[in-house]
Amino acid sequence: MRASLIQIAVDEGESVESRRERTASLVRSQAGAADLVVLPELWTTGAFAFEEFGREAEPLEGPTYEAMAKAASDAGVWLHAGSIPERDPEGPLYNTSLVFTPTGDLAAAYRKVHRFGFDKGEAVLMGAGHDLVTVRLPDTTLGLATCYDLRFPELFRGLVDAGAETLVVPAGWPERRRAHWTLLARARAVEDQAFVLACGTAGTHAGVPQAGHSIVVDPWGEVLAEAGHGEEILTVDFDPAKVATTREQFPALKDRVLGLEPPRR
Repeated sequence: MRASLIQIAVDEGESVESRRERTASLVRSQAGAADLVVLPELWTTGAFAFEEFGREAEPLEGPTYEAMAKAASDAGVWLHAGSIPERDPEGPLYNTSLVFTPTGDLAAAYRKVHRFGFDKGEAVLMGAGHDLVTVRLPDTTLGLATCYDLRFPELFRGLVDAGAETLVVPAGWPERRRAHWTLLARARAVEDQAFVLACGTAGTHAGVPQAGHSIVVDPWGEVLAEAGHGEEILTVDFDPAKVATTREQFPALKDRVLGLEPPRR
């Protein structure tokens, strides 16, 4: 199976409409070159451009949905279209990922569970999702997570229990914590014995330099490919069957002990 991670550069001087058109063109460029294409988190606005969330929020089936559905269909690829600031008419904003089939149909939508910012930014501007989301592809099952989710292993174990074999993580990760990005991507791969496809952004979001360095990690924690700092398409071949082989050869997941309680005092 071949995946292409498109590490979009977010330039504050480029309009959302222009970046949407440019990104759709990049997706189309992967026709015949990839089975699965992955985009970063909040690439329309920038993950740290908090003031843009409300202004650029769109309904689930808004302009980004339409552009990415058509791009997926034109390219004939499975497309994880990164995430958008979704405006729910009956609730708050959400940081919502969209996955499309090669015919342009929506396969899944995932609302980010863990919101970053503590007492500001995304944490107060967006609502939290509550669902584990997986997507069955012909050769593997994707488990969906977004950026800050990467720090919470419980979510990923839940995805594995739901059948996930390839964990896809779009992100807008800052440069100053790039070491954590690489470390956590490899940790999630090792502990869950799964592939991790982690796609970040390049450029600067509201004055926050982005880490870039999108990365693909195999179930043994080996880095199969890693991007640089700027805009780039990172393409890698991987064998989904390696997940089952790894779990058979080193069946650590079978030794999990669940339901432990804290000591009584």
